[in-house]
Amino acid sequence: MATLEEDEVEIFEDDHLNSLLNFPTDVQQAIEQVLPSSDPLDRPDFNAVDYINYLFPTEQSLANIDEVVNRMRLKIRRLDDEIRSVVRGQTTAGQDGREALKEAQKAIQELFKRIKDIKEKADKSEQMVKEITRDIKQLDHAKRHLTSSITTLNHLHMLVGGVDSLESMTRRRQYGEVANLLQGVVNVMEHFQKYMSIQQIRQLGDKVRKIQSELGVQILADFEESFANQGSRPIGNMRELAEACLVVKVLDPKVKKDLMKWFVTLQLQEYMVLFQESQDVAWLDKIDRRYAWLKRAQVEFEEKYGHMFPRDWEVSERICVEFCNVSRTELGKIMQKRESEIDVKLLLFAIQRTTNFETIIAKRFSGVTLQPPGETSSAGNVTAAEENMVSTNPFEMEEEPAEMKTLAKPKLSSFQGIISQCFEPHLHIYIQSQDRNLSDLINRFVEAFKTQGPPRIESEESGAVLPSCADLFVYYKNCMVQCSQLSTGTPLLDLTQTFQKYLRVFANRLLTNNLPKSQTTTPAGGLNISALLKEGLKESSSDVPKFTPEEQYLVCSILCTAEYCLDTTQQLEEKLKEKINPSMASRIDLNGEMDVFHNVISNCIQLLVQDLETACDPALTAMNKVNWSSVETVGDQSGYVTAITTHIKQALPVIRDNLASARKYFTQFCIKFANSFIPRFVSHIYKCKPISTVGAEQLLLDTHSLKTVLLDLPSIGSHVSRKAPASYTKIVVKGMTKAEMILKVVMSPQDPAEAFVDNYIKLIADTDTSNFQKLLEMKGLKRSDQNAMLDIFKARLSATNHPGQNVVVVSSSQEQQDLSRIRRLEKIIKRKL
Repeated sequence: MATLEEDEVEIFEDDHLNSLLNFPTDVQQAIEQVLPSSDPLDRPDFNAVDYINYLFPTEQSLANIDEVVNRMRLKIRRLDDEIRSVVRGQTTAGQDGREALKEAQKAIQELFKRIKDIKEKADKSEQMVKEITRDIKQLDHAKRHLTSSITTLNHLHMLVGGVDSLESMTRRRQYGEVANLLQGVVNVMEHFQKYMSIQQIRQLGDKVRKIQSELGVQILADFEESFANQGSRPIGNMRELAEACLVVKVLDPKVKKDLMKWFVTLQLQEYMVLFQESQDVAWLDKIDRRYAWLKRAQVEFEEKYGHMFPRDWEVSERICVEFCNVSRTELGKIMQKRESEIDVKLLLFAIQRTTNFETIIAKRFSGVTLQPPGETSSAGNVTAAEENMVSTNPFEMEEEPAEMKTLAKPKLSSFQGIISQCFEPHLHIYIQSQDRNLSDLINRFVEAFKTQGPPRIESEESGAVLPSCADLFVYYKNCMVQCSQLSTGTPLLDLTQTFQKYLRVFANRLLTNNLPKSQTTTPAGGLNISALLKEGLKESSSDVPKFTPEEQYLVCSILCTAEYCLDTTQQLEEKLKEKINPSMASRIDLNGEMDVFHNVISNCIQLLVQDLETACDPALTAMNKVNWSSVETVGDQSGYVTAITTHIKQALPVIRDNLASARKYFTQFCIKFANSFIPRFVSHIYKCKPISTVGAEQLLLDTHSLKTVLLDLPSIGSHVSRKAPASYTKIVVKGMTKAEMILKVVMSPQDPAEAFVDNYIKLIADTDTSNFQKLLEMKGLKRSDQNAMLDIFKARLSATNHPGQNVVVVSSSQEQQDLSRIRRLEKIIKRKL
């Protein structure tokens, strides 16, 4: 191929020309959009060498060079012609543009003149409108001022005439007309408040205030005069007094207040005389007569004077409220003087009668006179939330004692406690009485338990809960409701302390004291294995003292009762905090009592664990008496394993059924038993010495059998198969795996000694030298061999603490031998099982 090299086409390159033809990128893109072209000559990256090589790819193509040159020249001439015509066209375009610009300027000038004319016409129109409406505005202002002047003049006329008429009507006591006219005059005076700087208006205002003051004094005097003679003859001017009340509504509120105070005091004069402190009828045992007097007085008032006072004055309620205030004060005084004569029966009688009376008047009256100004009473408008406010506390019962029904109703009105609060300083008598009642109640519970024992309940769902605990909390509920209706302060706090006292007494006398005594003395934290071994338990399991089925049931019953008391005590604490004054809620704390019931539950679980372990002890002792060095073949599981399994299968279903209502504590029992029995079993394994290899294999089979039984412990004898909790399974696997590892190490040969020690450290990971020595004794090694092993063991421990030292590792062949023996033993165990 004949192509031109770059050095052969230097004649086609002109640096100056290239610099003129290279446009910026954005300009080039704009050109391509306006004048799209596929000609290689129009590309910005045009390369002359590549283009020539494209035209003449071979030497033979050079024969057409003249033709190509001619085409190029022809194209150049056409381009020159096009450029020339464009340039000439631009000369005429400039002249046309200038002419168009001149025409546009003329059009703009003409448009500006038209806009100016329009603006001048608009200004003239606006001026014309202002001239037309000037007179209308003046007329409108004149009309508004004239109307205001006429209205003010009318008001002034009404005010002057009204003041004169008021003075005349007041002298003639025409209260009906005065009430209507006075209200109008007061309203008109409000219109003249901005004109008080005018002397005449100020004088009229002073007259109105003077008339109001005179009316107040006059009406009070008329009432006093009328009621001063009511004993000798009936009041004849009832209508006049009723109209006077209408006038009082317009006067200063102080007039109404003074009138009501005087009238209410007048109505209670008889009561104050009849129930003086010196009168026998004033004492608590005749408290009903006080309330009966008010009922008669209310009926008499309604018949005689009910229509005289406006209904919205609530005169009957005012009399009742004042009666309650006076009664509260008088009862407080007389109880303070004769406190030694008050016993709980008399106090509760007075409280019951008083709260009954408060309930009656709360239904009769709205309580509006007891509300602060601007508020309305909520009595009678019980919301749905209040109606449905039923406590979920388990000691809330549907039925209540008859004497509590009136006290247990929710507080719906301000009348609740308006009198009965006077009994609060003497409620310590009630608290002391409840203390004695609770003491007697606990004594009855104790006697009933001695004669009847724990209840037998067939249903697994209900649990064997002592009925006395439910009775105790029902009594607590009644006391709490009654006391909270009387006081939510210190007395309720004192009652809480009494509750705490007898919760502890109940836990001690009814629960802890009735637990069956353990057959062996054990510390509270658990069983002492060494102490049990020293007692020399008999081989026969029938001679081991165990709980009878009745005792076992009793322990479970007390555990379920303690759980019920624990949950109910927590709910009792929450309920007391709701009832008591919020400022004292933080002083309600029953955590100490809940801890007492927690301890009872722990003791019950510990007794059950101890009982089951005690039943297994003879079998473990029998395991130690076997000559494991003389065992020649691996057979079925040993007799001691069968004995332990039998005891577990007999005891576990009974305990699970008795704890049907306390499943979580049955799980705790299983965990505690595993935590206690497995270390005991490992301890007895260490006492089996010496052990031959076959004996160790038999023990390993027994250990695996026990492990299987323990893993299935929570569901033994159950109709429903439940998976054991993960926490329990972890404890069993960890403990029994250690026992299996001990036996596997015993099965391994002691030679070489270093390999044996390393195998022990690897499988058991126990750094206790005494345990390692026990294992050496299980193998039956001589004292000299034991000492040598101990030295190697101590060296290995020292090397572990100092990683820089070399440690001998068990040979792979030895490991394979051990693994093969263990696999064979596992096959035997599976075949036996």
